Amino acid sequence: MAALDLALFHVPIQRKERTFRSKEELTLDYTDTELRARYRFGREGILFLSDLVRDKLTRQTNRNHALSVEQQIMVTLRFLASGSFLQVIGDTLGLDKSTVSRVVDSVLDALCEKRNQFIQWPTNLNQTKAEFYEFAGFPNILGAIDGTHIRIKRPHHDEPSFINRKGYPSLNVQAVCDAKGRFTNINANWPGCCHDSHVFRTSQVCAHMERNGNWENGILLGDSGYPCRSFLMTPFLNPNEQHHRRYNRCHAVTRSIIERTFGRWKRRFHILHSEIRMDPKKVTKIVMVCGILHNICIQLNEPDVAAEELVNEDVENGNNYNGQQDGRGIRQHIAETYFNRH
Repeated sequence: MAALDLALFHVPIQRKERTFRSKEELTLDYTDTELRARYRFGREGILFLSDLVRDKLTRQTNRNHALSVEQQIMVTLRFLASGSFLQVIGDTLGLDKSTVSRVVDSVLDALCEKRNQFIQWPTNLNQTKAEFYEFAGFPNILGAIDGTHIRIKRPHHDEPSFINRKGYPSLNVQAVCDAKGRFTNINANWPGCCHDSHVFRTSQVCAHMERNGNWENGILLGDSGYPCRSFLMTPFLNPNEQHHRRYNRCHAVTRSIIERTFGRWKRRFHILHSEIRMDPKKVTKIVMVCGILHNICIQLNEPDVAAEELVNEDVENGNNYNGQQDGRGIRQHIAETYFNRH
């Protein structure tokens, strides 16, 4: 009996054979059309992004199965383009959820460091004004400004601050774009309960325009949710003069570039119009990276994603600004000078 027990004690442990999930889909051996369907960038774009952050993402390891920089970029792009859960991304690409999470975090951090390289305030002001003027003849425009809500999961802390006027938790993201639809400023730091006018009043854009903005240097166009300032023109709420109506029409046509830009942005990166189930700080980083990638898409002439029906949850619906406004005299001067045709 003792001999039998000893023999049983020495039975070798049968280790489970180690298996690796297939990573066949993480390859550049697709056509550009197939790559864009999966990652929103063609081969040239993926290599451009990889070279941009290679020094941050190169793994100092001898492991045979470490992901290359290109593969890390592709994992992150799939996550942003699809809006799927990390688990689903991992199952699709043959990776553990924990691996996908680490890769996405690393790539987001590396790309965020490139923010000032790709999201820049206009420097050639005359060219910017000329490009906006081509829309509808509205002069001296430097940018169109608006806010859009990015839906998030209900946060564990300070939940009421994130509930917007539509009743769901979100971040209120303020953005300014140029006439080509490039973002020149993005502010994703405010919870959904904040009004567009408050986000603007506390922003770097407002501080910059208060110091430098005027009719000669250039102004912004915003909707009626913003105050009419000397450097921010809004529409007339009750236009009863012909030149007021002409002003409003040209204002609407010119300002609509920011709404179209939001639409292009959210079609390209589906994560932005689904519920992002992460904490607000990480959502802020995701929004910023999607803005950087959007501008890089324009720089590389990546085609837009085919149009689809998106519910516009950002329509003001009477949510007009009712506070002090010091730009009404300038607005009246603009309407009378440039839109008063006899």
